[in-house]
Amino acid sequence: MKDILIIAEGVIAKHFILWLNKKKIIGNHYNVISTSINFKDIKLSKNITYSRVDATSESKIQKIFSQKKYSHIFIIIENFDDVEHILQNINKVDNKIRIILANHWENDKIFKHTNNITLININDLISSNLYDKLPNVPLVANNIGLREGEIMEIHIPFGSSYAYRHIGSILQQKWKIVALYRNDKMIMPNSATMIKPNDTILTVGKPSVLEGIYRIVNRRRGLFPEPFGKNIYLLLDLRFDKKNAINYIEQAIAINKMVDNNSKLFIHIIYPPNLRITEKIKEIATNEIKVDITFDLKGIDDIIEYNTTRYDIGLVICSNQTFYSKHRKMSLYNLKKIIYIIGQTEVSDIKNVSIIMGEEEAMESISMIAFDFSQTFKLPLKLCDFDPNGDFEERKMTIEHYETIANLFNAEFSVEQRIANPYKEQLQMKDTLNITAFKKQNINLLTRLKDLVKTTYISKSANPQMLIPFENSES
Repeated sequence: MKDILIIAEGVIAKHFILWLNKKKIIGNHYNVISTSINFKDIKLSKNITYSRVDATSESKIQKIFSQKKYSHIFIIIENFDDVEHILQNINKVDNKIRIILANHWENDKIFKHTNNITLININDLISSNLYDKLPNVPLVANNIGLREGEIMEIHIPFGSSYAYRHIGSILQQKWKIVALYRNDKMIMPNSATMIKPNDTILTVGKPSVLEGIYRIVNRRRGLFPEPFGKNIYLLLDLRFDKKNAINYIEQAIAINKMVDNNSKLFIHIIYPPNLRITEKIKEIATNEIKVDITFDLKGIDDIIEYNTTRYDIGLVICSNQTFYSKHRKMSLYNLKKIIYIIGQTEVSDIKNVSIIMGEEEAMESISMIAFDFSQTFKLPLKLCDFDPNGDFEERKMTIEHYETIANLFNAEFSVEQRIANPYKEQLQMKDTLNITAFKKQNINLLTRLKDLVKTTYISKSANPQMLIPFENSES
């Protein structure tokens, strides 16, 4: 049992005592002394003792301290001169006891030289609570931790770029989603938990990072490739890309212009065969295009990861051979960025965006980004429901999900249903960008075999591919 002395005068002090009386915290006993507050008509709980004592009297303070040992003293008094006298009296008895002082005055430096006094600025508290009620203002924890905004609650509005995303597909550096609230219930999320409109996420991290996350969450669609990042990163592995390097750069520049959100292009050359080709590529550099060359072949994956974070990359572009080279696919998955695999069809020749329909969870996860991309690049979006057995009913819920999003944002898409092998059909598509979920290798053997078949077909496709990070609930 901790004994706490409360020296109270005024309206705020009375509200504080009533609040304590309502909360009934077990383990604390409160000794309230006052000369003005009347609790005659209020039944105080057993852990609150009230007496009329003038705390400005030195002898009475000494008497109170002689009767009990207090762990804390709360002083809630509006008269500045009285507070000074009370502090002097307490200091003569115990100059190390922890004091929490309600500061009603503008100058909070008067008591700051005293290490055992914690100041609670009343004006700041009221202003902070009023500020929290304004629209477009993040709600931060004022009474936990450092109280600097390292704990933040963020509501997910309809149209948020974070809606319909799995938590595992979100790169969380210097911040973390620790809880999710939905329909008045708290969910302890894992990597496969999908964030939905009207959810509220509880985040912990560096305050400046959380402020940026709050702004991104509340941005509407139309800012592709956000929320994965703002800028574009072309990875040129000159073991495979030497012959087509200039063409790949031109396509990356075209994509960067189409994005149209003041994004920048970062070109990273690895495994350069000679200085002549690298010098030619470096001539392309401008204020909007930066060229990096890595000659040291050790730790390339770590360098790529560092660059994508440092440059706020949302879209990584690479060739088919680079993507499927040894270990590169998994290292790119770990970046949690959108991957654009360059195909034989150049960016300027793409006429359609298609999604080969698959498992419902993955289809929902990539839906928002797919619509965002198709509208940003002004390309029609088509769901391709190809099934060898003609079993279209099981994907009905997925189509309804896409219809909901399309209606919400006044977007258009079409559905093509056909009895056919989906992967063979994909190989025959012309002038098309294929969008699919990008997930890590599954531990289930049967699922791994299915993914291997799918990957084999996709790797042979002449069409460009766009892979959107997805965390499978089975992984």
